[in-house]
Amino acid sequence: MDKIRWGVLSTARIAREHVIPATQQSQRGTVTAIASRDLSRAKAVAAEFGIPKPYGSYKELLADRNVDAIYNPLPNHLHVPWSMRALRAGKHVLCEKPIGLSVAEAEELVAAAAAHPRLKIMEAFMYHFHPQWQAAQELVQRGSVGKLRTIQTFFSYFNDDPQNIRNQRDIGGGALMDIGCYGISLARFIYRAEPQRVLGILERDPKTGVDRLASAVLEFFQGTATFTCGTQLAPYQRMNIVGTTGRVEIEIPFNAPADRPQRIWLQQGTVAEEIVFDRCDQYGLQADAFAEAVQDDLTVPTPLADAVANMRVIERVLASAEKSAWT
Repeated sequence: MDKIRWGVLSTARIAREHVIPATQQSQRGTVTAIASRDLSRAKAVAAEFGIPKPYGSYKELLADRNVDAIYNPLPNHLHVPWSMRALRAGKHVLCEKPIGLSVAEAEELVAAAAAHPRLKIMEAFMYHFHPQWQAAQELVQRGSVGKLRTIQTFFSYFNDDPQNIRNQRDIGGGALMDIGCYGISLARFIYRAEPQRVLGILERDPKTGVDRLASAVLEFFQGTATFTCGTQLAPYQRMNIVGTTGRVEIEIPFNAPADRPQRIWLQQGTVAEEIVFDRCDQYGLQADAFAEAVQDDLTVPTPLADAVANMRVIERVLASAEKSAWT
């Protein structure tokens, strides 16, 4: 096939602001269909982005034989159910993070994917595909920071709207699920390992019950990783990778804007080097990497097993916070 024909389940903000425009500009894909429970909403977004087919239900989109792959940005509690339905409809699936609400639910998706070995499925951690992260991982692997000892991450924004899906506990809202998952994912990505022990602390919103402030320590065989995330804080993000002889700092680790170059810094002793990366769209790079796996029948860059492993650490942080003990 010349290009992967994408269908988008919902008119979610991340789809409108990032994934759809990036996919429309990608080399290997195009968005041909979009669905919403409100047909007028689907039509409006379709007109905005030049998408040929708007649908008034997700089921209708899945029945479209001219759609090859589904992008699923639905609320967290709908990630697994609709991804499984997409697989049963014969569609490849790129599903937003976190993959589900629990390890048990994520494993249901693994079983469903195993029943459709021809189809590709991947969790959408877009930061993996930005050159700044590939460079950071390479710097660590080649010893530019000496022996890796610790990683520190901060990620926050402010949203106290009780109607927002991120503030609804029963459907997977909260800081840890929404952005803490990045702190866990990147630590595992850089260490290339799973944490041996986990210690978590949560503060919950007294009205909504979701965690609005979460911190955790992940202990690896080689060192530690710490992160703090919050949904009722001033917006900010930063990340430091520190070893015995050097340090890598990433200025905008997760929401790297596509309209300007990105910077990271490598400090070795008293010498600091700024490394600049040309403008790129990490969502488009993700779409192309996934499409390449589909077109060339390759293993997806981030197998579903990684999503399950990340979910397992999220559960451990939650359990630790509940017990006030290491898990």
